[in-house]
Amino acid sequence: MATFFGEVLSVYSRAVEEDEEELDDENEEDEQIRRELEEKREVYIEWYPEITQSQGSGSSTLQCSDLIIAVGPNATGFLSAYVLNTDSWDAVGHVSLWNEKSRGSSRHKSAPLPGEPACRFYRHRDNPVLMCQSTSYIAEDQLFQWTEKVFGCLQTRGLSVMVLSDSPVAEYKTPDYLYSSAVPFLRSLKSSAFQNKTLCPALEQPNIQTGLPAAVLSHCQVYQIPAVLYRCYTDVISPDSITMETYKPVLTCLSKLVTLETCPSTDVLRKIAKIGEAQSNLYT
Repeated sequence: MATFFGEVLSVYSRAVEEDEEELDDENEEDEQIRRELEEKREVYIEWYPEITQSQGSGSSTLQCSDLIIAVGPNATGFLSAYVLNTDSWDAVGHVSLWNEKSRGSSRHKSAPLPGEPACRFYRHRDNPVLMCQSTSYIAEDQLFQWTEKVFGCLQTRGLSVMVLSDSPVAEYKTPDYLYSSAVPFLRSLKSSAFQNKTLCPALEQPNIQTGLPAAVLSHCQVYQIPAVLYRCYTDVISPDSITMETYKPVLTCLSKLVTLETCPSTDVLRKIAKIGEAQSNLYT
């Protein structure tokens, strides 16, 4: 600071210190809010006592030869009607999380209520096959947590992964006119470690896969886990018997491990369709 006589004085300004203190307080408050938000959006995996006891005290990972993940109403409905509708499968765990679109599955260590959107795990009683039905929305910032924690619980040596997902046919990009008679249809993506032949054409560019199926396939690509993704394009948004049947050929490679119900009863299909209608309701 210069006076009228030309003398330079070193002046201390309280305003500078007060501004710095306010900035520090704001940074601490923002940091606390960020920590609370991260804790609230944490992804939890709860394995039921039956499976933790069967592991034994010396093992921290589940022995699994095949992991099948279904995402979307028709993919999850297919597993319910054609695979899990037998006495060969036991519920062994679930994923609990919270976000703006999935508020009902935030209860850590509490099993999801019937009909509630959730990620449920089932294991075959006689074969090392694990299935996951995901009907809950998983936010972008939770996808990495989901894949890291789920695959962190599994023995990845010798593991093969199959992902089944739904998509509206309106999202399918093609230079040719798509006749309605061709819907529904399958497209595939695979990791570089997957050496078997896929049962449908590869997903053409510029089509992309997003959400949990993409996160799982990316994780398998990074860690060199054989994985294949089958994406079904359909013109219905709720579970539909014709769309669900589209997935039947992709499980032929697991015919020795997984038994398919060739013709589910009408009551089973009606129940799955009813659950799908309730979840897609605008007011629920």
